[in-house]
Amino acid sequence: LGGYKMTNSIKDAIFYHIYPLGFCGVINNKEKSTKNLGLNKIDKNWINHFNDLGINSIYFGPLFQSTYHGYDTIDYLKIDNRLGTNDDFKKLVFKLHENNISVILDGVFNHVGRDFWAFKDVRNKKSNSIYSSWFNINFNGNSHYNDGFYYEGWEGHYDLVKLNLYNPEVKNYLFTVVKTWIDEFDIDGIRLDVAYLLEKNFIRELRKKTDSFKKNFWLMGEMIHGDYNTIVSPEMLHSATNYELYKGLYSGHNDKNYFEIAYSLNREFGDYGIYKNINLYNFVDNHDVNRIATMVANKKYLNNIYTILFTIPGVPSIYYGSEWGIEGDRKITDLNLRPEIFLEKYENNEFAKKIEKEISQLISIRKSNIELTHGNYKEILVKNKQFIFGRCYNDKWILVVLNLDDKDEILEFNVPFSNKSLINLKNTNEHFTTFNNKLQLNIPAFSNKILKVE
Repeated sequence: LGGYKMTNSIKDAIFYHIYPLGFCGVINNKEKSTKNLGLNKIDKNWINHFNDLGINSIYFGPLFQSTYHGYDTIDYLKIDNRLGTNDDFKKLVFKLHENNISVILDGVFNHVGRDFWAFKDVRNKKSNSIYSSWFNINFNGNSHYNDGFYYEGWEGHYDLVKLNLYNPEVKNYLFTVVKTWIDEFDIDGIRLDVAYLLEKNFIRELRKKTDSFKKNFWLMGEMIHGDYNTIVSPEMLHSATNYELYKGLYSGHNDKNYFEIAYSLNREFGDYGIYKNINLYNFVDNHDVNRIATMVANKKYLNNIYTILFTIPGVPSIYYGSEWGIEGDRKITDLNLRPEIFLEKYENNEFAKKIEKEISQLISIRKSNIELTHGNYKEILVKNKQFIFGRCYNDKWILVVLNLDDKDEILEFNVPFSNKSLINLKNTNEHFTTFNNKLQLNIPAFSNKILKVE
C-alpha cells in the first residue's frame, strides 16, 4: 500500500471527522446504488478540499457492515454494502496516504448488532451455542425481542448487544479484527466507541497488540464524562475526546462568560493541569451533538470559538460540513446531525466560504508555529467578554487575544516578557510593542488577534 506511516507527532494532527453513512447519503439504503457513490464520493475534489483546509488526518465513523446506523455491527471485516467494498476503502486509504492524510477508524468494540453472526448463533441455539459466553446472558430471563433469554444491551438499547470483554475468545477475536484492518487497509489508528465503558484490561491488551502491529498506531477513546486519566496512559490509550471543554466553547460565548472556558483550559492544561501531558481530542461538534452553528446565539461567535480550538493544547477536529457553518439539531432525529453533503453546494455561498477561509487560515497558523502545537499553556487575562492566553515553547511566545463584546475594547495587560515586538499572525500588517512587561491594544468587536513575539 505504499508504506505510508504516521511520521508526524500527533501534536501536529488536524482532524476531519466524517460520519460515512450520512456523508455519502446512504444511511436509509440497503446497499450502494449507482446514484449513490458510497466511499467513491471522496474523489480528488474532496481530497483537494482537505488539502486546501490543511487537514492531515481523517477520522471515519463506522464503516463496517451494520443493520442501520453503523454502531450495530454485523460484520467487522466487511465494508458496509451501502458504502462499497473492501477494495473501495483500500483504494481510498491509499489515495489519502498519497496526500499525507492519515486514517483513523471507529472501533465499536463494546457492543454489536442483533444480526452479528455470533449473536445470531445464540438466538438460534440458545444455551447450546458455543458463543453464549461472548455476551452477558441470563437464560432464565427474556429479552425485549422475546428471544427466550435476557441479555445486556448498551445503556438500555437492546438493538446494541453488549460484548463480554472479559472473555479471552472475544478479546482475541477483536485483536484479530484490528490486525486485519491494519494489514488489509493500512489504517493508522482507532477511535474506541464508548471507551468509558470498556474493560480496562482489554484496553491495555489492545495497546500492546497495536504497538506490535504497527509503529505509531494511535488509539483514542470516547469519554463523555469522568477522568480521562483512567483510560489515557503510556499503557492504555493515547488520547480521549475532550467533552469537558466542548460544552464551555459554546456556553461560555452564549453567556458572555470567558471565565467558564478559562477555568476548563487552566484545569486541563495550566501549570498544574490534570491533562497537561495528554494530547486530548478537541472538537466543537460531532455526530452525537448539535452543530456549533446551531448552538451559538450569534454566528459572529464562530470565529472566536474556532480560534480557541486551533490555538489551545491538544488535537483539533472539524466535523464534516461545519467548516461551512451548516446547522443541525438532534431534537427530532440524529439524522439532522449526519446529512449527505456536496462540495458544490457551498462553492458560491458567501457565509460558508467566509467560515471556511477563517478555519483554513487558523489551521495554517497552527501548523506553522510550534508554540501552538507543542507550547505550554498560560492564562494571561480573563474578563467576562475578553480573554487572553499564551502558548510558550523554548521561551518563544504567542498570545491569543479575544473580544466577545459587541464593541471595541482597549486592553492593557501584563505579559511575561519585556520590550518585544509582536506581529498579528492573522493580519501581518499589524505590529505591537511591549514596554515594561505591558502591552496595550485595541480589539474590535467579536474578533481576536494571534500575536507572535518577533
